[in-house]
Amino acid sequence: MSETQEPIVGQAVTYVDPHSEERDALVTAVFPGMNVAAGVNVVYVSGDEARKDGCGRQTERATSVCHQSAQPAHGNYWKHK
Repeated sequence: MSETQEPIVGQAVTYVDPHSEERDALVTAVFPGMNVAAGVNVVYVSGDEARKDGCGRQTERATSVCHQSAQPAHGNYWKHK
């Protein structure tokens, strides 16, 4: 898969959070890119083991996440698995 190929809703990607922790994530929305890879919304399992409820570990969301190729910072981006 091309590193800049646009993902599709439901696709598994890696989300790198603002603390540079890699998280397995699912794409929930795609925003087509212009000259760069698409931006996405993702959902992932919380890294905080204390965040539990009757259904198990809670999920978290990240919105308007840019691709790694468009993010100069050390975190808060997505990349293909």
